[in-house]
Amino acid sequence: MKLTSVQELVKAAPPLSSIPLQFLQQTQTALSVPTPSAAEIPTVDYTLLASPGSGETELQKLHSACKDWGIFQVVNHGMNPEVTEKLRGEIEEFYELPLEWKMKYGVRAGDGEGYGGGKARANGIRDWGDRLYMTTNPIHLRRPHLLPELPPSLRDNLETYIQTLKTLASGLLGSMEEALEMEANEMAAKMDDGLQSVAIIYYPPCPQPELVLGFTPHSDATCITILSQVNGVGGLQVKTRAGSWVPVNILPNALVVLVGDILEVFSNGVYESAEHRVSVNPDKERISMAFFVNPKLEADIGPAASLVTKNPPCRFKTISTEQYFNNFFGRVLDRKTNLEALKIDN
Repeated sequence: MKLTSVQELVKAAPPLSSIPLQFLQQTQTALSVPTPSAAEIPTVDYTLLASPGSGETELQKLHSACKDWGIFQVVNHGMNPEVTEKLRGEIEEFYELPLEWKMKYGVRAGDGEGYGGGKARANGIRDWGDRLYMTTNPIHLRRPHLLPELPPSLRDNLETYIQTLKTLASGLLGSMEEALEMEANEMAAKMDDGLQSVAIIYYPPCPQPELVLGFTPHSDATCITILSQVNGVGGLQVKTRAGSWVPVNILPNALVVLVGDILEVFSNGVYESAEHRVSVNPDKERISMAFFVNPKLEADIGPAASLVTKNPPCRFKTISTEQYFNNFFGRVLDRKTNLEALKIDN
């Protein structure tokens, strides 16, 4: 059954009295209750990180966060608060549009980009959320019916936002390269003008939130992902290295950065991608935006040569970026299965 929109399902009359079977989480692991206290994930001050003479301490904080958590929040990141606020309003207006209008951007046959709802995951269980997903870079790969055709104000504010995130991503990756003691520009050469995309996700209120997931447990296939909690409603949870789920407490105006599977491969396992999921709220809608940062199609994905020695040995296979994403989109999103397929048994 194709589900056009979870939002429309919730809005329909009469109100939902029970959760449709296609959304019910059936595994104990998926339903495991997070610890009561929210996690104060590490915070990195980007201004300090980029400042000569004061960046060493911040660089070590960044390095530790990527090793020990796979997730951190970044403050003083250079995003104009006025742009952020305008974009929030434009995104809210987009999701308030009639369904037939939003379906102008609907996912087309044979394509994964566009607007749609309730992605099917492992065992066919669907996420409790709608999303608008689009390639943003390289420019020639943009779908002409998506970002270029969005309502003008949303499109323009999104473009400004994306440009700031590109600059931030480049700076963070440069600092990670330094912290890992890689050869200069070893990672940057693969990332220059790389694949980038954005997902704007709407999670409607759910009358029985303990029975569903807004987003299934997974690690991102990316190098890094930059997340924005658009309307301030929480729901992001991360799996700690000890194996417990904790809700993430995000500072006001902070952005969240996730280590993706590609960065784990590049770093030969020094940095570990973060497994995360999204819970939903019984009373409030939640809107988030993810900016995905990846290598260019011509690059190979494998451990950096400068980090591979006899101790530790090479932990991952090398594969082309194109084949990597063909493999990823050919699998059902489920925890860290995409990364597991690249591991070398040493």
